[in-house]
Amino acid sequence: MRYILYLLITSVIAIACQSKKEVAENHEHHAPAVQPEADTVKKSLPQETHAMIGDAHITINYTAPVVKGRVIWGGLVPYNEVWVTGAHRATSFEINKSFSMDGKTIPAGKYAIFTIPGEESWTFIVNKNWDQHLADDYTPSEDVIRMTIIPERLDQNQERLSYSIEANSVNEGVLYVRWEKVQLAVPILVAQNQ
Repeated sequence: MRYILYLLITSVIAIACQSKKEVAENHEHHAPAVQPEADTVKKSLPQETHAMIGDAHITINYTAPVVKGRVIWGGLVPYNEVWVTGAHRATSFEINKSFSMDGKTIPAGKYAIFTIPGEESWTFIVNKNWDQHLADDYTPSEDVIRMTIIPERLDQNQERLSYSIEANSVNEGVLYVRWEKVQLAVPILVAQNQ
């Protein structure tokens, strides 16, 4: 009798262990995809924006901070100082065609975007050195262009910094930078048939 009871208990344990192993293997192979972090995350997140103006491909890489109830302009981001227009590293702007901003033609390539926020107007900067930490390595002599932009007021708060590009035609578009209640609109003209 003890022997039968021993066999029965051993069999039940073996079956239970096998079932656990199958459940674990099944779970391992059919686990749901990891969901991206919701935008309720209160830290700066790396972002990448892609856009086309005609046949020109544009990529913008930046780190997007959040407002988190802070005073942004004249507070976290001081007025009249060079800003990476993001967090941590300089924002990079890469385009595979030559383009124009404010009437100046700029060769295809990869650049850094900086701004100098002001209370009434901002300076928008395209700089040759795209691989920079904050504005630590920023050198004005490497600026490709500086242009004055009048910021627009947004009706609704833009909690996380965002970059986007909207094409208006086959060779014209607008680069938008939005954060808090400020929007910058920078016209871009792309060369065709290169």
